[in-house]
Amino acid sequence: MKIILSRKGFDTANGGFPSPILPDGRMLSLPIPSSDNIHYSDLRVGEYGTYFDLMLNLKDKIKYQKQWHDLNKNTRCHLDPDVYKDIFPRKKGWKPIFGQIDAALTHLENEGVKPDDLFLFFGTFRKTFDQGHELRFDPHEKPKHIIFGYLQIGEILKVDEKLKCPKWMEYHPHACDHRRKKKNNTIYVARDTLSWNSRMKGAGAFMFDKSLVLTKEDCSLTKWDLNEIFRNVKISCHSDKNWKKEGYFDSNDIGQEFVVHADKNSEKWVKDLLRKAKIANA
Repeated sequence: MKIILSRKGFDTANGGFPSPILPDGRMLSLPIPSSDNIHYSDLRVGEYGTYFDLMLNLKDKIKYQKQWHDLNKNTRCHLDPDVYKDIFPRKKGWKPIFGQIDAALTHLENEGVKPDDLFLFFGTFRKTFDQGHELRFDPHEKPKHIIFGYLQIGEILKVDEKLKCPKWMEYHPHACDHRRKKKNNTIYVARDTLSWNSRMKGAGAFMFDKSLVLTKEDCSLTKWDLNEIFRNVKISCHSDKNWKKEGYFDSNDIGQEFVVHADKNSEKWVKDLLRKAKIANA
C-alpha cells in the first residue's frame, strides 16, 4: 500500500487563514477559493449555517490569486477533496471523491498510485471558540498541520470529454467542461469500505485528536513530529536530509502530494491511526 499525504484546504496563499477546528472538535477543511460553480454559501455545516456564515465570523476577506477580496455570498470555491457527506445536496449513488490534474497528477502516476492506496488529507488548522453567538480563532493556539480526512482509492477515472460521468458526479469541479478538455484530468473514487476493515467507510473526515497533528509542538508548520518508522521508507519529494538532528522532520512547504511507499510498520501505523480515530459528521 502507498500512503499519500495530500495537502488540501486553506493556507496563507489560498484563502489566507487556517481552516477551523470547531469547539466540538470537528475539523472543517475550507475548500480553496476558485472560479468553479459551487459557492461557500451552498455548503452547510450544521448549527453554523453555511460555510459563508461560518467564515464571515472568522474573517470578512479571503485571499485568492495573491490578493485579498471581500467575502460575500457569491464567493466560489473548489470543493475537492469532497469527503463531508452532509454539506451539499447529494444525488443517489454519491461517493466521496478527489480530483487531480496537471503536474500534481503526473507525480501521483509516476509514483505508481493505484486502487487500494490511501490518501491522508492534511491542512492548516487552528482551534476556535464560541464568543457569544460568534466563532473566533483561539488567540492562544497557533496554526498547525493536521490530518483531517482519508480516502482509500476504489476506482481511478480519466475524466475527459469522452467519458459519460454518472449523474451523482456531475457537480464536482473535475467533472466540469473546462477540466474535461485536459488530457490527464483524473478523479479518484473512494472504496465503499476499507480493504482491511469492512466496518469502516472507505473515506471520511476526523474529529480532532492529538494523534492527527503533524506539526511538532512549539515549532513552525512544516516541522513535523513524524513517527520514526517513516525513516525507513521512501517519501516522494523528500530524502534523508529532511530528518533533522533537532528531532523533527522538515517537510517541504511546496507540493500537494507526498507519496509514502509504505512497509509493514508504516502500514500498521496508518491502520492503527484510522482504527482509533473518531469520524466526524459535518
